[in-house]
Amino acid sequence: MKASKLAYKPVGFALGAASGMIAGAAFKQAWKLIEGEGDAPDALDQHRPWRQILLAAAVQGAIFSVVKAAVERSGAQATRHVTGTWPA
Repeated sequence: MKASKLAYKPVGFALGAASGMIAGAAFKQAWKLIEGEGDAPDALDQHRPWRQILLAAAVQGAIFSVVKAAVERSGAQATRHVTGTWPA
C-alpha cells in the first residue's frame, strides 16, 4: 500500500464523519423546505403516507451522496496539495 494512501486513511475517516454531520444538517433544512415540518418521517412511522416516507428517503440519499462525494474529493485534493500525490 502506498504511503500516501495509508496516510490518507485517518483523514478519510474524519472527513466521513464530518460529511455525515453536514449532510444530516442539510437534510433537516431541506425537509423543512419540502414539507414544512421539523422531523422527517421514519420508515416505521405508521401515521405517514408512503409518498412522504419514500420522498424523505430519496432526498436524504441524494443529499448524503452529494455531500460525501464533495467532502471526499476536497480531502483528496488537499492531500495531493500537501503530499504531491493523489491518495487513491
